[in-house]
Amino acid sequence: MSVLVQPRLINDPAGDPGLYLDFHFGRRAILFDLGDTAPLSARELLRVSHVFVSHAHMDHIAGLDRLLRLRLHRPRPLLLLGPAGFVDQMQNRLGSFTWNLLNEASVDFRLTVQSFDGETITEAAEFRAREQYRRRDLPPPDLPPGTVLREPEFDIRAAALDHGTPSLAFAFRQSRRFNVLRNRLDDLGLPVGPWIDTAKQAMRDGLPDDQVIVVPGAGQVTLAVLRDGAFQSARGQHFAYVADAADTGENRALIADLARGADHLFIESAFLDRDRDLATATRHLTARAAGEIARATGVRRVTLFHHSARYDDYSGFETEMRAAFDHA
Repeated sequence: MSVLVQPRLINDPAGDPGLYLDFHFGRRAILFDLGDTAPLSARELLRVSHVFVSHAHMDHIAGLDRLLRLRLHRPRPLLLLGPAGFVDQMQNRLGSFTWNLLNEASVDFRLTVQSFDGETITEAAEFRAREQYRRRDLPPPDLPPGTVLREPEFDIRAAALDHGTPSLAFAFRQSRRFNVLRNRLDDLGLPVGPWIDTAKQAMRDGLPDDQVIVVPGAGQVTLAVLRDGAFQSARGQHFAYVADAADTGENRALIADLARGADHLFIESAFLDRDRDLATATRHLTARAAGEIARATGVRRVTLFHHSARYDDYSGFETEMRAAFDHA
């Protein structure tokens, strides 16, 4: 079964936070957080369509200038989303540059920025190159509560955690996957073509077996025939990203709601449990807390990141997390 998205941390566990979601079958990527992007090539950054920022502490958004610099004279649009007040913050950031060389003949790069309050997207604005990045307010998208992006093959949900300031956590959930068995298509006399996407969407939507799909050059075929003979179905991918959160009961409940049963949880752990007083004071998680959260949430795999620079050896983080995660 093919994998739609391959997630990977941008930096090592002690570096700036950032998760790169590489869409395996498309010229596209999504970012959760935007710290130091030096390990990402220009080509990889040019594939990014959306950036979901947990909060605007510098280590979570320091890579913004490099990303914008690469995109300014290219037409592909970019969307940024962050917590409450994020649209104003990005307006101020764009306003710190001089744009006098831009005019109506410029490549019209469009940047959309949205603010999410933990339930809904409350603000949206567009900044266009041909308008020298002046703010143009837009109506927020109409999405279900807790959802920040919805597309036919997946959605992304978010929650606002307490970090002394709202810090967003995110979860990617793929719709049920349907892979085509090429040899079965040949047996049925069906050609490869755009109709396959139509059939996949009909299956995701739960349409009945007698639903007819038109196959150009081959007539009509029912979903029952395709389900039984040409498509392989599997559970969609699910992974979650949690950066910078205090160890509170409310935060644990919100994380559990996003990550329950996930294939992979990427979760911050700034401190070891022996320094939990520091973790409490700075509203971060310990490795032990991260392991406990992962165990309670029933995730399959855990990756820690965002370790404090106070430590010379980071091997204890995995050991401490694993002891909590594997505890019977």
